[in-house]
Amino acid sequence: MTMWRKMMEKGKWTSVLVLGVLALTTLALTACGGKKAEQASSFTVGFDQEFPPMGFVAEDGSYTGYDLELAEEVAKRLNLKFVAKPINWDGKDLELNSGNIDCIWNGFSMNGREENYTFVGPYMANKQVFVVKADSNISTLSDLAGKTVEVQKDSSGLEALSREENKSLKDSFSSLVEVGDYQSAMMDLETGACDAICMDSVVAEYQIKTANKPFVLLKDTLSAEEYGIGFKKGNTELAEKVKKTLLEMKADGTIDKITEKWFGAKDSFVLE
Repeated sequence: MTMWRKMMEKGKWTSVLVLGVLALTTLALTACGGKKAEQASSFTVGFDQEFPPMGFVAEDGSYTGYDLELAEEVAKRLNLKFVAKPINWDGKDLELNSGNIDCIWNGFSMNGREENYTFVGPYMANKQVFVVKADSNISTLSDLAGKTVEVQKDSSGLEALSREENKSLKDSFSSLVEVGDYQSAMMDLETGACDAICMDSVVAEYQIKTANKPFVLLKDTLSAEEYGIGFKKGNTELAEKVKKTLLEMKADGTIDKITEKWFGAKDSFVLE
């Protein structure tokens, strides 16, 4: 009887242990499921918060910009919570591949990156240009010889300067300084810490116009390129939903309104 009682008690505790493990497993699965559901119900856009007019911090501290306004409307139409997540531009791939963001949507040049992302685009044309002070003695690319030029880290401008066809131009600089963002570069140009900036024409033209900066763009451009929305390679399902929604926004006139608001013209958006 004693041995039987011990076996019964042992079986009872084994059952309790099994039930406890099952309960913990259920809780863990529920938590994971809740996290996945939360992720699936939101649309998180990674952007450079120092990249007006595409994405930047407004005077009231909120995130705003052309790309963010488009993205927010897309999220609304897809019944998703819109999340604007500022990222370090040189860490964008890590953010995307780790799942911290759903896409990179912030004046993101497609050219040369087509094999690394699933893109929606092109939706806007852009050029890599050089910005100098209006009263400087720099008017051509050859005038950049012996000058200090700044460019954003991991940017398409830096990539363009690294190409073989631009090697002689790059080698003519006194120095090429990589900075974290173009707002810092603009300040350096204004104070004389650098002589020129290699940057996106879309951003340069907006800054000169809205901030009344005493800068000009050199007529000679470095390269022509196109903006796209970069998703993790293979994430075609979300990319196709976003593209379909953007085309619907284009058809009903929403894109025209947003584009005219930021650029003063309706023909900048070219997604087809």
